[in-house]
This record gives sequence, structure tokens and C-alpha cells, in this order.
Amino acid sequence: MEKNKKDFYAKNKNQRPNRSADRERNSSDETMGEGLVIGRNAVRELLKSGRDIDKIFVQRGEREGSIVVLVAEAIERHIPVIETDRAKLDKMSNFAVHQGILAMAAEKEYSTVDDLLRIAAERGEKPFLVIADGITDPHNLGALIRCAEGVGAHGLIIPKRRAVGLTPAVSKASCGAIEHLAVAKVTNLAATIDRLKNDGIWIFAAEAGGSTYYDTDFDCPCALVMGSEGEGVSHLIKEKADYIVSIPMYGKVNSFNVSTAAAVLLAEISRQHRSKK
Repeated sequence: MEKNKKDFYAKNKNQRPNRSADRERNSSDETMGEGLVIGRNAVRELLKSGRDIDKIFVQRGEREGSIVVLVAEAIERHIPVIETDRAKLDKMSNFAVHQGILAMAAEKEYSTVDDLLRIAAERGEKPFLVIADGITDPHNLGALIRCAEGVGAHGLIIPKRRAVGLTPAVSKASCGAIEHLAVAKVTNLAATIDRLKNDGIWIFAAEAGGSTYYDTDFDCPCALVMGSEGEGVSHLIKEKADYIVSIPMYGKVNSFNVSTAAAVLLAEISRQHRSKK
């Protein structure tokens, strides 16, 4: 067993971590110093605890010693490993001694997709899920969680990579709603959507150029996909959707903020699901 672990670490020593952090825009959250586990020993104990970890940040450049083992274990557990520069780690840790590594632990334990569907079954309701496709702003995700919980959705699905997780800033922006909404974090969003479709759930993607939302029949087991702040719903996810739905815009601006759009669409889905009770 020990030999296998050493072989694994040796094989992954030169594996390059995900560089997506440089493209993420949730820097205000990452520099809060809250929810962070700092230093090699602390990160090692966090990994041992089995607690959910959103991502691990490591200093860019050559790594040696225990940090190689920690990175390899994170990769083995499919925890996103983000490579960044020392200045950013210094700022995130408030200039504490970080030894080139920080971990961002989740604010609450994640559920599974099965858990979300079980919640719907226990309530005797048609599944009503929300899918966040690459939302990187913690305030937007927190507001989306608040909207979803407020209209009675059964849960939220977020991807592991290129998106913000359940961080302290997300928790704060949700105004407590994070404690009442089940959130599942999945490795492959496209595969998860395929699975939901096989389970009889219809997928609606919120994008421009679709059917007007108030003329759309949502009275079915459904999941609403909300896209990222800049790019919207990704091309692959849009292709997998059963329907594209839009909010007509009559003013001079051409779109709403993601959480504002979600509030409009989710309220209509909730109304339709409850109007025939």
C-alpha cells in the first residue's frame, strides 16, 4: 500500500495544476482570509479529516518535499489544484507563513445529485433543480442560492472547476439561505445533465434568443441552467438543453445580472409547479 502511494506521488510530481485561478474573478472572496487553511501541516490535517475542500492553491514553480505529497493527494481526490504566484498567496493568507500552500474548505458539506432528487421525492413534488454553469462571482452565487431556496427549489448543482464553491463570501451573500438549500458539486456538468435527462428531468437553459419564459411550460420535472457572468451558458450545455428560455428586454440594457434573471425565471417555475396543486 505504501509503495503504491509513493509510486503515485512520483508519477504525479510533475503534473501541472489547473491554471484557471488566473481567469477566475472571485478574487474578493479569495483574499478575505476566511475559510482558508494555511500551511503544509494544516492542509495535511484537513485532507486527513475528509472534510469537503473547494480548491487548493499552491505557489507557482518547482515543488519539493511534503508539498508534492499534498498536491498528489489532492489530485487523487479530484480536488482542483490552482497554481498562483507567491504575492497572491501572501495576500490571501494576510501575510501569514503559508509555506507555498493554502486550502479553501467548503462552508458546508456538499450533497449528491441523488440527495437532491430524494428531497423532491420526500416532499411529494416534481424535481425542481437549479444548475450554475461556471458562476465565478461569490456574490452572484450567494444571491442565486437565496433565490433558489426562496422559491422552494430542491437543490443547486455546481461544477468543481472554473466556478466558485461554497466559500464564506457565498455564505454571506446568501443571507443564511445556504443552510437550507442542498448543494451538489459535480466533476462533469455535461454528464450530470445527461443523467438528469435519463431520469426524466427536462433541462431549460437561460439564454438570449430562446422562447419567452412566460409562454414556456415549466410544469414538469425540470432543471434551470444559469450561465456565467461573462459567457452565459456554455456551448456544450446549451446543446444538451431541451429548451432555451429568455426574458424579453424592453429597455436599453440587453440583459440582467445572473441572480436577477434567476429570480424572474425561478419564480415563474415555482408558480407553475404550485398552481395546479
